[in-house]
Amino acid sequence: MEYVGRVPAPPLDRFIDDVYCLTGVPRHRRMNVPPMPSAHLFINLGGPARVRDSDPSVPPAVFTGGWFMGVWTRRFLLEYETPVRLVGVHFKPWGISPFVDMPASELRDRWVPVDAVWGRTLDRMRDRIAGAGSTGEVLQALEGELRSRLVSAPSRGLKLVSHTAGRLEASWGVVSVGALTAAAGVSGNHLATLFKSHVGVTPKRVARIYRFARLILSVDALRPVDWSELAQTAGYFDRAHFSREFKDFTGHTPTEYLALRRRFPAEPGFPPDHGPMPAD
Repeated sequence: MEYVGRVPAPPLDRFIDDVYCLTGVPRHRRMNVPPMPSAHLFINLGGPARVRDSDPSVPPAVFTGGWFMGVWTRRFLLEYETPVRLVGVHFKPWGISPFVDMPASELRDRWVPVDAVWGRTLDRMRDRIAGAGSTGEVLQALEGELRSRLVSAPSRGLKLVSHTAGRLEASWGVVSVGALTAAAGVSGNHLATLFKSHVGVTPKRVARIYRFARLILSVDALRPVDWSELAQTAGYFDRAHFSREFKDFTGHTPTEYLALRRRFPAEPGFPPDHGPMPAD
């Protein structure tokens, strides 16, 4: 399966890590996806995609078109039909806010059809993307749609949130919430309220997700792994807390996860991070 992505041109790059095309036959149809510091837009040009929450009380969904997903605080399962033809966006945690007319908290741990957010535009978007002659033209068409959706005047508090969350991004979540509030000159409660509106979760939760992402990205499955050293480097100073959070986020113990990484090495260039793993 081929993953072709790029950082979009300004001003989109302030809010988006990359836009991408995913095509081909996957080695594994079902992927277990842990929380990562992203919100998502998926435009599906292939067969139905199935999404399952790790919370068994949430009914699964089948998507034949497109859907948004906000920041996730728990893992979910994504099942592809084959072959895959998917166009997507990895928003920064705060990056989805200026493109949707709703609080980001309404997208947290949820999948929402594109037409429910942007009105009846999905068919037009899919036709335009499907008619593109190359991957570059597909991504150009997607960027054009995103530029047309980007609000010209940021809503209240977004500038503060993006600056503060940018510090969490740069430090991989090791900046304390107290330091963030002091630098922002606001109370912890006020900053948490702004984050819930523009990110969907509190600064503390964003920091946890960045710490976990740093840990996952630092795992070299081809070499012996010292989990205690990696955990401490990523900002985990309580081994029991690290073990619980790792199991919550991945569904596996660190040892089980490493065995999966070694059994199923990632395809070159895909996935863009080392979090998603085969679910079967």
